[in-house]
Amino acid sequence: MAVTLRKARTIVRKALEKGRELELKPLSVVVLDAGGHVIAFEREDGAAPGRFAIAQGKAYGSVMLGMAGTAQMARAEAQAYFMAAVNGVYGGQVVPVPGGVLLRDKKGAVIGAVGVTGDTSDNDAIAAMAGIEAAGLTGEI
Repeated sequence: MAVTLRKARTIVRKALEKGRELELKPLSVVVLDAGGHVIAFEREDGAAPGRFAIAQGKAYGSVMLGMAGTAQMARAEAQAYFMAAVNGVYGGQVVPVPGGVLLRDKKGAVIGAVGVTGDTSDNDAIAAMAGIEAAGLTGEI
């Protein structure tokens, strides 16, 4: 199973809707496939222009490590040297905080990731999950 463009657009749209519903700061949302390639991205009006790199870094770390943002942050706190090495391997593209959400198929295989940024990391993850659930997919925070 792969993340289709249609499902990726649903994730983006519903994550942004959740952000507006919760009155979050302007969000940016990216959806990556299992290889870490961008399927869809949107940045709300008022969001800082550098938010693409943050959203992409949250999702990229998740898909490349097979580890959601919350688990990455715990690993970074416990083993800073490991996450520093990982970031070296991936050219500094990993942002190990909540808001990077793994997408899994029904068998548990990683099929992609979603990255949301703009508000607190925990709120970013809530918005991501709203989009993922609306698309009928399974997310791992």
